[in-house]
Amino acid sequence: MIEGLSHVTFIVSDLERMTRILVEVLGAEEVYASGEETFSLSREKFFLAGGVWIAIMEGERRCERSYDHVAFKIDEADFDACVERVRRLGLDMKPPRPRVPGEGRSIYFYDEDDHMFELHTGTLAERLARYAKGRRAAE
Repeated sequence: MIEGLSHVTFIVSDLERMTRILVEVLGAEEVYASGEETFSLSREKFFLAGGVWIAIMEGERRCERSYDHVAFKIDEADFDACVERVRRLGLDMKPPRPRVPGEGRSIYFYDEDDHMFELHTGTLAERLARYAKGRRAAE
């Protein structure tokens, strides 16, 4: 049976560039760097961000842009500061999808390897409660 999320892995062309994104935007802590002594497919680093284990592995870009993404929960009070951190790194920020009031706000951005990230202020419980009211409640 599933106990929870183990980790998320990203294949990246530049470990140091992705390290900056994880540390400066997500506030992640680097907990491991393989250096040249690899135990896996390539050089890798591990991070913790909000209790989530994120692994990055060096490799060739393998994806094209899509809406597939990983979303991290942020506090509403931190929203503007997060936008500024994404801008400061020159990441490609995209407008959020259409939303109804009460489901939270999001920041969407791509890294240089075209992985999409979302920083979201809402929770599943808030979104389900809002959706239960139907579309007309927004009018």
